[in-house]
Amino acid sequence: MQMRVGIDISAIQYNRGVSRYTSNLVRALYEHKHDVALKLFGASFRQRAVLQTFAKKTCPTALSRILPHPARIMDIVWNQFHVFSPERLLGKMDVFHSWEVQPPLQHAALVSTIHDLAMLRFPKTTDPTVLAMNERSWKYLKKEAKAVIAVSEVTKKDIIELLQIDPSKVFVVHEALTEESQQKVSVERKKELLAFFGLIKPYFLFVGTIEPRKNLKRLIQAWQPMKKEYDLVIAGAAGWENITQEDGLRIVGTVTNEELVALYAGAELLAYPSLYEGFGLPILDAFYHGIPVVTSNVSSMPELAGDAAVLVNPHEVESITIGLKRALEKKSYFTEKGKQRLQQFSWEKAAKQTIEVYRKASDAHRN
Repeated sequence: MQMRVGIDISAIQYNRGVSRYTSNLVRALYEHKHDVALKLFGASFRQRAVLQTFAKKTCPTALSRILPHPARIMDIVWNQFHVFSPERLLGKMDVFHSWEVQPPLQHAALVSTIHDLAMLRFPKTTDPTVLAMNERSWKYLKKEAKAVIAVSEVTKKDIIELLQIDPSKVFVVHEALTEESQQKVSVERKKELLAFFGLIKPYFLFVGTIEPRKNLKRLIQAWQPMKKEYDLVIAGAAGWENITQEDGLRIVGTVTNEELVALYAGAELLAYPSLYEGFGLPILDAFYHGIPVVTSNVSSMPELAGDAAVLVNPHEVESITIGLKRALEKKSYFTEKGKQRLQQFSWEKAAKQTIEVYRKASDAHRN
């Protein structure tokens, strides 16, 4: 029986990991028209057109309603006052799949995805306003959600431990390689982009926001013995950690999908010794682009990488250095293992598992 499913696509506007999760999941769900009839909801003041274009191009037959309101307004309307159900705009639904703000629902079952709880694990590096909004969201979820999707076993454990949500309501659905990561870039164009960034020497690549939990300061220390032969490239948004510039350290900032593809293709390896991740999409990106991965033996990284990456102790600089050297020495081995590991993740699989969560949530709501 086909379910009527509303889904909040507001996250797409932010060009972050959660954005790619949302866009790729929606694409995959839309292919299951015999199982679900999608209805798209979104809200943005500055990026409303982005959401409208995505809805029209990706799900042309789906009903969509995109409001001209910023996240701050939706937090007030939904998280604080619990008014204005999306059912007024989208009609009858069996399930509504939310993200950062939680709507009041009259008839539909509430399902939400939590990507990580870094805000609670690292509260000192979190914007108090953003933390407060999420705490309101989590409080409502604990009371009203019929199901919560975690993108890893580690995130599921955190949800149960830190939010005290009933374990029977928490389901793990892994993410997969995103469509954005598979953009085709010609050899000549890659050369142009690498030249644009001034990359002449071989280099290690880090991808992510510059913030303390990404462990960049230890990574930079671990790279020091190798900096004569290799540069270190940091690609990602400026966050709330200051990194001192030095010779060989290339901080390229936020990059386009095309630029990121070129950076992966030209790198010797991905250096990703993060202290905490809900999932870790750059690991799958590196597997796809055929470069070895050095990542942490904590949090979700071992769950995602398996034996296809060099796992290091992220708290020990020497361990990271040894890992970088080992990845270079056994580059072909880890490249092949990465390609094999990548096959275990797909958005088709994620869509089927998500639909099963919808069914369980809908059944629980009716009963």
